[in-house]
Parts: sequence; structure tokens; C-alpha cells
Amino acid sequence: MASPSSPRGIIVGSFQHAAKELDEFALKHGAVYSKAKTREEFFEECKTRFRGAIAAAILYEAYPTVGPFDKEFIDHLPKSLKYLHYNAAGYDFVDVDACTARGIYISNTPGAVDAATADVACLLILSCFRRASQFERALRKGTWRGDVPFGNDPEGKTLGVLGMGGIGKAVVRRMLGFEMKIQYYNRTRLTPEVENKYHATYVDFDTLLRTSDCIFISVPLNKATYHLIDAPQLAKMKDGVIIVNTARGKVVNEAALADALDSGKVAAAGLDVFEGEPDVIHPGLLRHPRSTLLPHIGTNTLETAYKMEMVCLGNFEAALTKDSLLTPIPEHRQFFQK
Repeated sequence: MASPSSPRGIIVGSFQHAAKELDEFALKHGAVYSKAKTREEFFEECKTRFRGAIAAAILYEAYPTVGPFDKEFIDHLPKSLKYLHYNAAGYDFVDVDACTARGIYISNTPGAVDAATADVACLLILSCFRRASQFERALRKGTWRGDVPFGNDPEGKTLGVLGMGGIGKAVVRRMLGFEMKIQYYNRTRLTPEVENKYHATYVDFDTLLRTSDCIFISVPLNKATYHLIDAPQLAKMKDGVIIVNTARGKVVNEAALADALDSGKVAAAGLDVFEGEPDVIHPGLLRHPRSTLLPHIGTNTLETAYKMEMVCLGNFEAALTKDSLLTPIPEHRQFFQK
């Protein structure tokens, strides 16, 4: 076991749900918590106290203290560091290119988030079809149903899934119970066996935009997906389309979406993520009666938060004991294929 003066692992931030397990892990494997109160203090720790460390758990809760996790941050990590463990499925907060250039491999927590995020996505889909949030607001105002128009049945409608990964598949499993037709677009087409399992038809991106009644967005945020849904893409969609996004806010141009809601091109939008969250939400979305907005609660359950932290911890342990990762991000999987 490494001595406290030469830790093998760094913990930046804290677990909220698996704190006991993390403390036990730290004691067993020679990992220590950062004491830094500022970004500059953390950089100093990396040069002194953490010199020689090979793995670091950088928890999202540490972002206000030591973030952003940009190139400057990565460049200040100990020269010995090889692994970075991020406690989330989305990792757009971490500069992947800077990590790759330094030979630092990143793990995230896919799989652990699928069910909870899919539950919220389906809630938003159904709310948009049935105008549930509009009716609730009318009731709270004391107008009973108010002047809210009839909603629509999801049965028989076409759900277009933009990104048929773990969350996309979990959404499809749920929405098949509502007898929706399923089509999807992925960078890589699924196998016929998987398509049959999910009753899903592969279509190209333009076809998905033109023929879906409801589009569910579940793609990672990167250079290729920034504003993937913008005014030109919205123009191609059916009149009265429903847009649901639980991925990352910047995948959708919120100004263009607000305009499409105003024009009626988009019948309803269900969003759990926003471009400027948590501080800035587009006013056109906030004021619009046909938008259902949630404050990024996709993984906000006790069970899922615990699972995420345990996956992060599992990667931390694999790095320190096996020189490997359990769930490397897609960009780094090639380095762990046997």
C-alpha cells in the first residue's frame, strides 16, 4: 500500500451516496482526497502532494472549485497520471483531446444512467403528447382545464430515436408499450438481431427528421453534434413535430427551437437539458405554454446516483489494481480491446 505521502490515487470532490465505499477504497488502495479550495491550490497539490499518482477520480461536484476540466487543468495534472474517472455518463466537461495527447485515459458511467434517464424521457414524451404540463398549470391557476386544446395519443405515431445507445434502447422498450412505431438513426447501424429485438427500423438522418412524429435526442455532445438540431433541421421536420431532449442542451439550438414553437412548426418540446444550464434558460422556452421543462433530473434518483458512483469506483479500482478500465469512453476503448 502506498504511504499517505505518495498517494497512488487522487479524489477531487466527494461521493454523496457511496461515501462509505469510497472511504474504504481510499484506505485500502492508497488514495487521498484533495484539500484544495481553489483551482490554483489544486494545481499546487499536483506538483507536490500528488506527485507520482496514477489515477484520479474527478467528481462533478468539484467543478465549481477546481473546474473547468479544460486543457489547462489536464496539463497541470501529475506527469505520472494515466487514468481519469468521471462520475457521469456525459463527459463533455472534460477535454478529451488534451487527455489523449497526454496519454490519460478517461472512464465514465454508461449503463448506470440508462433506466432513470429513459424514465424521464418517457415522462416528457407523454407530457408533450397529452399536454399534461399545460393542464397542470391551468389547474393550479384555478381554471380547471382552462383553454388547453385536446392532446394526442402516442399510439400509432412514429418515434424517431436520434442515438440508439443504452438510453435510446431503454426509451424504446418503454414506448413500445404505448404501441409507437420505432425508427432510429445511429452513426453505426445496429445488427439485424438488435433491430428485431427493439422492433426498430434504421433510417438516415434526413428521413428521421422528415418522417418522425416525435424525435427523441440521445447523442453525446461533441464537435459533430453541437447544434445538430438547428433551424435547417427543424424546417425539414413534420408540421406539429414533438422534440424531446435528455442528452445535452447544446445539441439543440434553443433560439431556433423557441422560434419553431412560436410558429407552430413544433407542437411541443420536452427538455431536461439546456444550453446555458443551470443559470440561463432561453426566455422563449420559459414562457412558452407548450414546453415542458425539467432541471436536468434524468439521473436524479437515489438508486441511480449510487450505481453511478459505484461504477466510477469500479473504474478507479481497475486502474490501480489491473492497469485498466471497466468503462472507457468511446474515444479510448481502442486502448483496452484485447
